[in-house]
Amino acid sequence: MRVLAVISLKADHRLTDLLDAAGLARSTFFYHQARLAAPDPQAELKAVVTEVFTTNHGRYGHRRVHGELTKAGWQIAKKTVLKLMRELGLVCRVRRRRRYTSYQGQVGPIAENVLNRDFTATGPNQKWVTDVTEFRVGESKLYLSPIMDLFNREIIAYSTGRSPSLHLTNTPLRAALATLEPGRAPLVHSDSETVCAGVFGFPDR
Repeated sequence: MRVLAVISLKADHRLTDLLDAAGLARSTFFYHQARLAAPDPQAELKAVVTEVFTTNHGRYGHRRVHGELTKAGWQIAKKTVLKLMRELGLVCRVRRRRRYTSYQGQVGPIAENVLNRDFTATGPNQKWVTDVTEFRVGESKLYLSPIMDLFNREIIAYSTGRSPSLHLTNTPLRAALATLEPGRAPLVHSDSETVCAGVFGFPDR
C-alpha cells in the first residue's frame, strides 16, 4: 500500500521526501515498483478460474473449480486454486440447508405422543417408527421414508421419491402392514404430519 501511495504521488512531490515519509528504502521502492509493472504470470489462470466460477453461477467452491481445471488439462494444486479465488474475491454461494417440514398449511389435531420416547420393545411388531429424511444429490433433492421395528432396528419397508408426498410415506407403511399376522396392531410413531394420513382415511394431497 505504501509503494502504491508513493507511485501515485511522485509526479507532484520529490521522491526522496515521499520515501522518507513512507519509511521506505529506495531499493525497496524500486523493487516493488518493478514487480507491479511486470505482467502477471498467472493472468491466464486467473481468467480461467473466473470463467469457471461465473459459468456455474458462483456455486462452485475451490474443489469443484479445481476439478474443472483438471478436466481442461491444467496441472495445479487445490491450495493454489483456493488462494487465487481469495485474491479474486470469488466466494462460493453456500445454500443454507432448510429444515424439512412435511406440511406448512393448516394442520389438524396432533395425536397424543403414546410412545413418549420409549424406544424399546420386548418383541417384534410392537412399536414401529417412521419419518421422512431429505438428502441432497447434486442439485436435486431425494426423500427417504423407512419403517423401522424398534425391537431389532430392522427396516421393514421403505420408499424413496423426489417429493415428500403421502404416496412416499404411505407406500412403505402399507407394505409393512401387509407383513403382519392377523390380529397384530403395532404402535406406529412418526414426527411427520404426512405419515399415516392416507392409510387411516385421509385423502392424498
